[in-house]
Amino acid sequence: MSKTVPVGVSARHIHLTQEHIEALFGQGYQLTEFKPLSQPGQFASNETVAVVGPKGQFDKVRILGPARPASQLEISRTDSFAIGVKAPVRESGKIEGTPGVKVVGPAGEIELEQGVIVAARHIHFHTSDAEKWGIKDKELLKVRFGGERGMIMENVIARVSDSFALDMHIDTDEANAASVKNGDTAEIVE
Repeated sequence: MSKTVPVGVSARHIHLTQEHIEALFGQGYQLTEFKPLSQPGQFASNETVAVVGPKGQFDKVRILGPARPASQLEISRTDSFAIGVKAPVRESGKIEGTPGVKVVGPAGEIELEQGVIVAARHIHFHTSDAEKWGIKDKELLKVRFGGERGMIMENVIARVSDSFALDMHIDTDEANAASVKNGDTAEIVE
């Protein structure tokens, strides 16, 4: 049985706590939806911020909603070189001991003490998909990309939940290396 999954390419983005959203946009501010994302209840917001590192900055970094329990900036390895931050490869939410950056919004700025990561490549599985294919939460998988620059990516983390929709997430560096774009598919080979 073929284990084909849709691929989503994650450009640099930031997740913010409600407290940080209000520090950047004003008291009581709520994010507004620009477009829904592949995971239920998640959205790209209309709001953007500037992110400032020791060597450079990125303007118009999109905030993904809804508000999160911890603020986290997800960038590619190339991005980390550009702004001068040594971002480790981590699972989303595992921000202990990671570097921070300054974040600037229209109503203020904040210093994130930690939270800058290169997101580990992963696949979101709805529980039913994982059970059908015999995949366990946190299992490391190998995934094959076809096409002109086909490759196999290892150490792809399986994330299983009843609240997930089947979707693989890779960053822009990985997508460029494999010539993959949003909506392409990949096959789990192991």
